[in-house]
Amino acid sequence: MQIKETTNKGLARAYEVTIPAGDIAARVEAEVKKIAPQVRMPGFRPGKVPANLVKKMHGEQLHAQAVNDVIRESVDKVMQDKQLRPAMQPQIDLAEGYEEGKDAVLTIDLEILPAVEAPDLDGLKLERLTVPVADEAVDEALANIAGQQKSYKDAPKSKKAADGDQLIIDFTGSIDGVEFDGGKAEDAPLVIGSGQFIPGFEEQLTGSKTGDEKTITVTFPEDYPAENLAGKDAQFAIVVKQVKVESETKVDDDFAKSLGLEGIDQLKGLLRGQLEQETNGLTRTQMKRQLLDQLAAGHDFDVPQKMVDAEFDQIWAQLQQEAAQDENPEQAMKDIEAEKDDYRKIAERRVRLGLLLSEIGQKNGVEVSQQEMSMLVQQAAQQYRQEDRERFIQYVQSEPMAAAQLRAPLYEDKVVDFLFSKAEITDREVTREELEAAIEADESEQAAPAKKAPAKKKAPAKKAEDAKPAAKKAPAKKADAAGDKPAAKKAPAKKAPAEKAAAEKKAPAKKASAEKAPAKKPAAKKAPAKK
Repeated sequence: MQIKETTNKGLARAYEVTIPAGDIAARVEAEVKKIAPQVRMPGFRPGKVPANLVKKMHGEQLHAQAVNDVIRESVDKVMQDKQLRPAMQPQIDLAEGYEEGKDAVLTIDLEILPAVEAPDLDGLKLERLTVPVADEAVDEALANIAGQQKSYKDAPKSKKAADGDQLIIDFTGSIDGVEFDGGKAEDAPLVIGSGQFIPGFEEQLTGSKTGDEKTITVTFPEDYPAENLAGKDAQFAIVVKQVKVESETKVDDDFAKSLGLEGIDQLKGLLRGQLEQETNGLTRTQMKRQLLDQLAAGHDFDVPQKMVDAEFDQIWAQLQQEAAQDENPEQAMKDIEAEKDDYRKIAERRVRLGLLLSEIGQKNGVEVSQQEMSMLVQQAAQQYRQEDRERFIQYVQSEPMAAAQLRAPLYEDKVVDFLFSKAEITDREVTREELEAAIEADESEQAAPAKKAPAKKKAPAKKAEDAKPAAKKAPAKKADAAGDKPAAKKAPAKKAPAEKAAAEKKAPAKKASAEKAPAKKPAAKKAPAKK
C-alpha cells in the first residue's frame, strides 16, 4: 500500500492511497478457502465444492467485501501512521473506473483537531452574584398558586352572568337541524371571557341567569380540525343550570392539604426551595459566562471549518424556524440574513470553546461515568413511545456519535464545575432583577446580532458563550465538550372532535422546533420515531 500526502494546509489534510490489486485478490482467495467447506452444491459432497466454482458463485460478493475491508484498514493505517486526530468523519472516495483486477486508489480528505494548550488555571477569578429569597417572593409565589386554584360558588338565581363568572350548562349542537358528533355535553363548565369555546359562543351567554334556556348560532372557524364542521354555521340549544361567581381562595393549612401537603408551612418551604433553585440556576449561568469569556479572551487558535459549518447549520436552522413563526416572517428572514456573518462567528466561538473545555477536561481527568451515561440514555429514551425505547437504547449503544451527543452537555457541565473549583470566587449579594440584568448585559456584549433581532430570534445568540461543537466520530472524547442547546418545542396534539365538545375553541398548533438530528447512519439502525 502506498500513501501519498496531497494536502497539508492549516488543519486540512488529504491523502491518496493506492492498494495493489494483488492484495485485494489475495483477500478474496483467502475468503474463498474459508467458506468453501461450508458451501453446498448439487453433485458434490459437502465440503468438496471446487474453489473455482465457489468463487464463481460468490466471487462478486466476496470481492466487494474485500474492497470494503481493505479501505477501512487503509484509512485506519493512515490515521495511525500520520498520527492524525480527525475533527469529523473523513471523506473517503474510491477513484472512478475501479474494477476487479486493478489497483484501488482512494482519496481521503479530512480536517484534524488543532493542538490546544490547556490554560493555566491559577489566576482564574470569578464573581458569584447571589440572590437571597425574600419572604415577599415566597408570598407572591403562594398567591400565584392560589390564583390558579380558582373556586366558584353558586350565585343567586337573579345573578346575570358576566365576564369571569362560571356557567354550568347542557348543550346540544346541530347543523341544519341534524345533531353532529361531539356537539353535545351535560354539566359542562364554562367561564365567560375565558376563550374556551369558539368565537361568539361565550359572548351570547353573557347576561344569562340560572334556569335560562336559549338557542344560539355560531360559526366554526375555517381552520377547525373537524373538516365536517369547519366554516359552517351551527345552532346550540343551551340550558343554563347554574351561574357561579368566583370565591376567594383562602391560603391556609386546608388549602395546602388540598394540594396533598401537610400544611401551609410545608407549602411555603417547597416554594422557597423552588425559588432558590431558580436563582441558583441564574447564578450559575452568569458565572459560567464569566468563565467562558475569560477562556475565550485568552485563546485564539484555528478551528476545523467543517465543525464550524455543522454548528452554524444548527444555529441557522433554528433561526429560520423561529423566523417562520414570527408575525412578519419575511422581515424576520431579512433580519437574520443581514446578520449571517455574526452568527457564523458565534458558531466559531462555540467550537473553539468546546475544544478548549475538552482539552481541560482530558488533562484533568474529568469523565462521565458509565452509570451517569446509563442514566442519560434512560432519560433520553423517555421521549419515545414505550415500544421504541429499547430500540433507541440499542441505537445509542451502537452509534458512537449518538452517544457523544448525549454525553456532551453533561461532560461540559462537569468541566465547568471543575473550573469553578479551581477559581477564586467572591460573592456579591444582588436582587434577582440585577442578576438577570447582568446576564442580559453579557448576552448583548457577546451576541451582536441579538441587538437588532426580535427577542424570539435571540436564542442562538444567547448561547454564544456555550461551547457546543458538532459531535464527531474520532476521537470520541473530543466530542464531549458541547454546550446546552435550546430546548425543543413540542407541538400540542390536536384533539379529535369526538374527544371534546365541538363547541370548544381550537388552539392554534405550535410548530415544533427542529431537533438536533443524529449523524447519518444505515437505515436499519435508524432511531425510533419520537412520541
